[in-house]
Amino acid sequence: MTAERSLARDAVLLAVPRLGLSLRLSRRSIALTVTSVAAAAIIAAVSITIGEYPLTVAGVLRVLRGGGTLIEQDVVLDDRLPRALTGLGVGAAFALSGAILQRLAANPLVSPDVVGINSGAATGALTVMLILGGSGVELTVGALVGAALTVLAIVLIAYRRGLLGFRLVLVGIGVAALLSSAISYLLTRSDVHQVQAAAGWLTGSLANRSGTHVTIIGVTLTLAAMALTVLGRDLRVQELGNDLARTLTGTRDARRIPLLLVAVGLAAMATAAAGPIGFVALVAPQITRRVLAERQIGLAPSAAVGALLVAGADLVSRLIFAPDEMPVGVLTAVLGAPVLLVLLARAHRIGAAG
Repeated sequence: MTAERSLARDAVLLAVPRLGLSLRLSRRSIALTVTSVAAAAIIAAVSITIGEYPLTVAGVLRVLRGGGTLIEQDVVLDDRLPRALTGLGVGAAFALSGAILQRLAANPLVSPDVVGINSGAATGALTVMLILGGSGVELTVGALVGAALTVLAIVLIAYRRGLLGFRLVLVGIGVAALLSSAISYLLTRSDVHQVQAAAGWLTGSLANRSGTHVTIIGVTLTLAAMALTVLGRDLRVQELGNDLARTLTGTRDARRIPLLLVAVGLAAMATAAAGPIGFVALVAPQITRRVLAERQIGLAPSAAVGALLVAGADLVSRLIFAPDEMPVGVLTAVLGAPVLLVLLARAHRIGAAG
């Protein structure tokens, strides 16, 4: 390391706490995280009591302690509890993925659903589901491979002296459009029963979730948390900009690859568990950023807000159309699309990415 690079590194590292980039969470971040987690847990608990077979909170607690009738055990343990836990985990995973991508690109428009990562995961999963006849673990692997190949294509096309945020968005939107055509082709070549099952999954749904889906998203979040504990310093350095990050680390984009892989893995596994639930990854980090009124998007608060959004949307979709229900992905898309339009308008108005 040259003397100039060493001096620049030391100067920036001394300035990091003043820029609000220290490891310690602010009191407001902690308050938002705790409040969102508590609200999400309450909503999930309420959702377990609602359905064709109504239960009381006391009845649910009795089942969780090992009591209750066989019907109550089946309803709670095999149906509603996996659904609630999957919703919480999927919301956290999508939001965490979006927060990482938005911080890396310094662009509020970059999220796995907007730039095509969710579409890539969905294409991979549908290929396994409709062509290879796979499910479960095979579908999860297909989603991960599809998302990884999509990101590779986006990076190769968008890369030009670094990964610029707005260029990444434009290329991602184009790739997402191509993948939408691929998904349509897969649906047209399948029989009606396969198409019906795939269409329900593509909207993003928490219906018929099982312990397998809870395990998938639980393991994913655990591994992501462990990885981010190690990579948190790199994420803060990358936010300082390409030139300064290169001065500090000696590389421009190599340090971003592990963080990008974490974001892709989160989005892919969340898609495998519940389908491509749209706009949670876009909206949750922006809600967090504006509530905290901070330049930096907090990862933990974003994950908590994402869990709250999905749990709340799922409960609302079940209550409004009871005894039927609307897929949660439809409601998140209805609520998230206006946010995307606002961000686009703001980016156009200030001549930047927001």
